[in-house]
Amino acid sequence: MEPQKAVITAAGRGVRLAPVADTVQKSMLPLIDRDGLVKPVIQIIMEEALESGIKEVCIVCAPGDEDRYRDQLSRLRANLLEGFAGEDWAENQARRIETLLGCLTFAVQEEPLGYGHAVYCAREFVGDAPFLLLLGDHLYLSHVEGRRCAQQLLELVGREQCAAAAVNPTREHQVGLYGTVSGKGVSGMPGVYVIEKIIEKPSVSLAEVELHTPGLRAGHYLCFFGMHVLPPSLFPLIEAECARASGGSVQLTPALQELSRRERYLAAELRGERYDIGARHGLLLAQIALGMAGRDRDTMLAEIAALLAESNRAGKGAPGCRA
Repeated sequence: MEPQKAVITAAGRGVRLAPVADTVQKSMLPLIDRDGLVKPVIQIIMEEALESGIKEVCIVCAPGDEDRYRDQLSRLRANLLEGFAGEDWAENQARRIETLLGCLTFAVQEEPLGYGHAVYCAREFVGDAPFLLLLGDHLYLSHVEGRRCAQQLLELVGREQCAAAAVNPTREHQVGLYGTVSGKGVSGMPGVYVIEKIIEKPSVSLAEVELHTPGLRAGHYLCFFGMHVLPPSLFPLIEAECARASGGSVQLTPALQELSRRERYLAAELRGERYDIGARHGLLLAQIALGMAGRDRDTMLAEIAALLAESNRAGKGAPGCRA
């Protein structure tokens, strides 16, 4: 399995970011990346895939969003070239956007029928090949210089020739936020497990009974990282879930569970972090993390230290301000 295609699901309306997401897709919100360039979130995610060896990218979007994406990216490129003519950074960013537009395809999810259905909408783009699956509201930050999180996962797939999911050991009080897996460790491969069971957003009590994985610290479970490499054999499994749902919401987890029964499906702890920009303070935390990992690290540290010092002074003085 050597995936050349990536699917990014971005059809959600971003209700957690209202009212901002009412006027612009959440994946078009701007962040300063590690290289110091201001980019829309979707560009940072696409570069995660392309710089890991992916050649083609499909964004699963809501009706009407394809034109909005293409128009906004094209206008951003034109504005950079016209408004900052001769500036190296602007020309660099314009070239990057042109590259993205050249490898970009869209699949429309006509109705909001769940994450599994969104993935299913990309089946024609994927065809008979394995593919990298990413979320349109997750940013990934590798702790390994020169190796993206997606590259780490793709390298494992290349060696083991099977499906794989990135996971993160997560404290028990957070398992209700994620798909959670259990499995057996693979001999000679620390942090890699053969998936045995998957439960979507379990309660702590259910996780304690059903999802214990030997070798993890007490009170920790393997939760999905928002990144998978999956075979085309997944699509018939999702189709079966669509039939069972009868027009209702279709989740991906049951199809992944069935995949784990039929094929070897690994879970791998990556050396990196994920940031959900749709979560409370998620966009802020993602920006701080990007700044701390990039060329502006020293400036970011100085500004955070100054902010904390000022907040501390204000907090100490607050009682004396009461009338």
